[in-house]
Amino acid sequence: MSGQQTMQQAVEPALDPAWVVRQQGFDPLRDGSRQSRFAISNGFLGVPGGRAINRGGSGVSPTLTYVAGLFDTLGAEQPFPGLVPAPDWLRVQISLPSGPLVPHPDNVSFHSRTLDLRRGLLLTEGHLARAAAVAIRLSVLRLVSLDDRAVGVQLIRMEVETGDTEVTFEASFDGLAFGLINEQLDQDLGVWRTNVSGKRLGITAAASLSVDGKELPAHVLGPFKQAWTWRARPGQVACFDRSVAVIRSDADDCDPGKDAHEKLGAVRTLGWRRVLARHEAAWVDRWDRSDVEVDGDGPAQQALRFAAYHLNSAANPHDERVSIAARALTGANYRGHVFWDTEIFLLPFYTLTWPEAARALLMYRFHTLDGARAKAARMGLRGALYAWESADTGAEATPEQAIGPDRKVVRILCGTQEQHISADIAYAVWQYWSATEDDAFLLDAGAEILLETARFWASRAVSEADGLHHFRGVIGPDEYHETIDDNAFTNVMARWNIRRGTEVVALMRERWPERWSDLSRCIGLNDAELRDWSRVADTIATGLDPRTGLFEQFEGYFGLEDIDLTKYEGRSVPMDVVLGRERTRASQVIKQADVVALLGLLPEEFPGQAGMANFAYYEPRCCHGSSLSRAMHGLVAARLGRDQKALDFFRQTSAIDLADTDAAIDGGVHIAALGGIWMTAVLGFAGLSWRADGLALNPQLPKDWRALSFRAQWRGRALKITVRHADPVVEATLLSGERMTLAVAGTSHELRQGAPLLISANCAEAA
Repeated sequence: MSGQQTMQQAVEPALDPAWVVRQQGFDPLRDGSRQSRFAISNGFLGVPGGRAINRGGSGVSPTLTYVAGLFDTLGAEQPFPGLVPAPDWLRVQISLPSGPLVPHPDNVSFHSRTLDLRRGLLLTEGHLARAAAVAIRLSVLRLVSLDDRAVGVQLIRMEVETGDTEVTFEASFDGLAFGLINEQLDQDLGVWRTNVSGKRLGITAAASLSVDGKELPAHVLGPFKQAWTWRARPGQVACFDRSVAVIRSDADDCDPGKDAHEKLGAVRTLGWRRVLARHEAAWVDRWDRSDVEVDGDGPAQQALRFAAYHLNSAANPHDERVSIAARALTGANYRGHVFWDTEIFLLPFYTLTWPEAARALLMYRFHTLDGARAKAARMGLRGALYAWESADTGAEATPEQAIGPDRKVVRILCGTQEQHISADIAYAVWQYWSATEDDAFLLDAGAEILLETARFWASRAVSEADGLHHFRGVIGPDEYHETIDDNAFTNVMARWNIRRGTEVVALMRERWPERWSDLSRCIGLNDAELRDWSRVADTIATGLDPRTGLFEQFEGYFGLEDIDLTKYEGRSVPMDVVLGRERTRASQVIKQADVVALLGLLPEEFPGQAGMANFAYYEPRCCHGSSLSRAMHGLVAARLGRDQKALDFFRQTSAIDLADTDAAIDGGVHIAALGGIWMTAVLGFAGLSWRADGLALNPQLPKDWRALSFRAQWRGRALKITVRHADPVVEATLLSGERMTLAVAGTSHELRQGAPLLISANCAEAA
């Protein structure tokens, strides 16, 4: 929209159902989940989509703001660092002389929330009334700017429908001291610091209110609290706007209060219209690079746009010190901790649509490499073992125990045994470099990550009398089975990691010998150790049965009780609750994709019909106790040509955050599942992959999808690709960059700017 738009134009939601997620009415039982769904974020600030008007009273929960990287240890009860919420800067209340004007709990019919995906906005509409005194129609807009991530804006348009009375509008902050120590608290400026980590937070705000175009003076009531009072009459329109600037400081030499004050000054000079226009322009750019279009399936289209919205909202390419948590910045679950989810389920999206964001996320792992080295050293091992749950320093942040579904205390072993995280990060590093040829990243950070993780695996492997190297006492992706030996996913990924380590050594020796000399000297890596790596990699036990082509998920798995999961369909609790923890451990029931995840990441390890055989064996044994599981199954099923099963998994994954079947997303959206939706469509149904010489497609569209279009970036080039169900036909356009190779169903074609290709099964010609 134009920077000259009126507030009425700004707060009007889009009409295209493919670009909005809308909820009509108010259901207090589901509101926690809906707040996550309707959250706004920009990778630095995240705000759940709570109600626009506060009900008043001490029991009201604030709409907390999450600030990326604002970690602290809150005390003995929570000895590991967690994300500390910042104050609620959206709090408003409307009052009459007789009391607050609030939505009545029994009158929720006129209330709607709209997530405008195209513009990156949360829009709400509501109706407030108090007996016959007054009735006001509200339209509210919230944004956290994608153009300037330190900035948030709140707009409220109030139209008086009936009544002639005095009205007071109060704007304030809530949670000013929640988890933070106050250093300075003035009328419009606050500075806080964390108790242990020493981080500082500066927030400043400015607000104004006008009635029928005339600005009213504010009454200052206290820090971040002011009010406006006027006589309301039918037909009157009052407009409120509030802007905030938020600065996080990790160093003593930065004054976050001063920086926030200067930032807000620039925002007020621009005015909310131009701030909004720049925010919308930034979203136009993101959609130009990441949109996925489906012809023939409206729910799938909405699911893909919803996924891309939250994925684009979660990353900040300008901050290498933060990553994306399991619930991004949309909720408090997992206390803002980062898991393998980021590298395996999110990095493909960023690598192929936003490589600057992918690079920043991987640089976070480089900056936490010392923490990974320290963890390995504490276990008496060399190299780098990354934290299973990571916060800001890279130190292990996994709790040591928790309360299980049966209310018993359960030991959590993931922090010490779920070691595949190091190979997962190495995998993402290699995938990013292969797709971008970002040699500077490889030399400055990526190679060291690959080498130190490879060193960990070579150190961790145990040589035994059978002539093989084993990894004993681990947990694979299937967390129902703990302290197991030779998990196929872990072992094969470890072997892959070691071999990529030796490959990067050869590459650096050939292309950058001086840099190799410096790096090898810095980390103390010599030829004798490299020869040992190769011996280890060549003799790692994998559990592969060459006769059947099946990988045994771990040693002894095939001998466990085989349980028919179809007998438990319709259950409302996880299988480990149904069966009990001990019986689950003694069974073949799988929590989430394990061997299937290996098939998804390293399909080359499953030649011929081995992929189909492993999927056919393991898919019926998986109960999908993790939100990550169905997405990975969907990706693999699509690649195997099981398009209907893949579509079922796609829809089930989409329902996790978009359906109202349960309250599972109270703690934030499942950002990895949303990444998995994109992966299933682009890497699965379109069959996109990359090779040394270019990109490749092997389309497997669901029968009801007439076409699938998407954007991608590869080695400095931008492409738009459309796969049509009829013929079949692929249309590929090189939007920018030098000519390249595009392979479709195994046949290579040259793609050049200005010459789109129409590629069928047997021919290709310039359009």
